[in-house]
Amino acid sequence: MKNHSGQFFWHQAIAICLIALSTACSNVKSATNRAGSAPTNCFRGQLDVKFCDRTGDLVADPPTNPAEFVNPDTLVFAYTPLENPASYKEIWAEFIAHLEKVTGKKVSFFAVDSNLAQLKAMRDGRLHIAGFNTGSTPLAVNAAGFVPFAIMSAKDGSFGYQMEIITYNDSDIQKIEDIKGRQLAFTTETSNSGYKAPAALLKAEFGLKAGKDYKKAFSGMHDNSILGVQNKDYEAAAISNGVKIRMCARGVADCSQLRVLYTSPTFPTTAYGYSYNLEPKLVEKIQAAFFSFNWQGTRLEKEFSKHKQEQFLPVTYKDKWEIVRKIDETIGVKYQLK
Repeated sequence: MKNHSGQFFWHQAIAICLIALSTACSNVKSATNRAGSAPTNCFRGQLDVKFCDRTGDLVADPPTNPAEFVNPDTLVFAYTPLENPASYKEIWAEFIAHLEKVTGKKVSFFAVDSNLAQLKAMRDGRLHIAGFNTGSTPLAVNAAGFVPFAIMSAKDGSFGYQMEIITYNDSDIQKIEDIKGRQLAFTTETSNSGYKAPAALLKAEFGLKAGKDYKKAFSGMHDNSILGVQNKDYEAAAISNGVKIRMCARGVADCSQLRVLYTSPTFPTTAYGYSYNLEPKLVEKIQAAFFSFNWQGTRLEKEFSKHKQEQFLPVTYKDKWEIVRKIDETIGVKYQLK
């Protein structure tokens, strides 16, 4: 079994590869604003034409016309889709109540069932605050106007998760090279650990190209991949070990039945942020709600402290998502939503 976790090796592998919804929303104004004329004479980088980046922070600037700010009576919040999305409404309940108190707004939890639904909801103005998974964050930023400002971290400020390639215990796949000619399950094409990172490293480090050297399947979620391997529906899968740890801690999965073939360097976790065109004073209140939330004794603490996620930590997209953007560049990802 090979387990390469060095950052140097990972960046070297990337360099080699580079070479060779319905929901309860009360405000339609944001959708109208987004459909307006595109701003001109501004730097965009990889942002959609409807956005500007005059500050160079790689995220969409707020509108320059105050009339385009959005200040809805009901804020809609969505967490990245995992197993049984509706169950996370209870996990986030205390936080939602705190968000309502700080902002003075009603907050509706939107139980999204796919990354695409979440992305389109923010792009179309039906979603105001969200937690996007690692791989979806660059697409959300560039195509949907998402502005990340926080992630979950341990109390000492450390954060992140690893991508793992796993198989079941009695599988004859003993090392990564054995995947050649076999099946590997991914989650979705927007997932960092569930597709983009493993596809890049398998090609760069082992010369294995998806669809050519191994069969690829898409399970839709990390949970499906983990249980699929455990039940031998998939021969191997690329997953987030953060999701695996939480599932095993709840007894939903049995980690003793799973064998790790590969572990990656650390990636940033879910990005929390807001839609670029929210009214600035409302944005300040939203950020204040995240950073003033008391985790102690809450369902959020019970769920996420298993993986040393115990507070919200301020971050910037430009800094913390650099390695994810490099992976996207490696495999030719285009930040577009149809």
